[in-house]
Amino acid sequence: MVKSWKRKIIKPAHPNKAWWLIATWFGCGQSPYLSGTVASFAALPFAFVIQYTMGSMALVVAAFAVFFVGWWASNEYLRHVGGEDPHEIVIDEVAGQWLLLAALFPTWQSYLVGFILFRLFDIFKPWPVNIADQKIHGGLGVMFDDMLAGIYPVLIYLVILFETYMMDSYNLLHPVVNFLGGGYVH
Repeated sequence: MVKSWKRKIIKPAHPNKAWWLIATWFGCGQSPYLSGTVASFAALPFAFVIQYTMGSMALVVAAFAVFFVGWWASNEYLRHVGGEDPHEIVIDEVAGQWLLLAALFPTWQSYLVGFILFRLFDIFKPWPVNIADQKIHGGLGVMFDDMLAGIYPVLIYLVILFETYMMDSYNLLHPVVNFLGGGYVH
């Protein structure tokens, strides 16, 4: 069964509650179209500011902080509003995407590639993301599968770097690294 791109807007039950604001990433989850994609896109400027001003490790710390706060907020949302993993909860996209972006350069090119890859892995949920999505419930389940979806592109990136190093083929990687803003390293 194919999901509709547009969904019915649910009137916010508790928009003045901290858990609602966090779980919906300040209302992005209320978008009638592609709420997860909207939240992922809205999270990009925050990630850039954190990474550019404080470094990649600060973005990793922020991703895990959002994970734990999102776990709490998602539990509260589920307790008050209900559902298994409602489309309105989008804080999980923020945490997963930030985890991925921390491994990339803080450039618009890297962020574009990271955004696209994260959305693909989050939507298609390859193994074990799909297992986590099905077997882990509550706020932890809402958050955990997106963290896994954020790790997949990082692993692919590391495999490409490792293969390039092992094959001594820096010339193959040079255009990719330059496009992503990392410069050429010997």
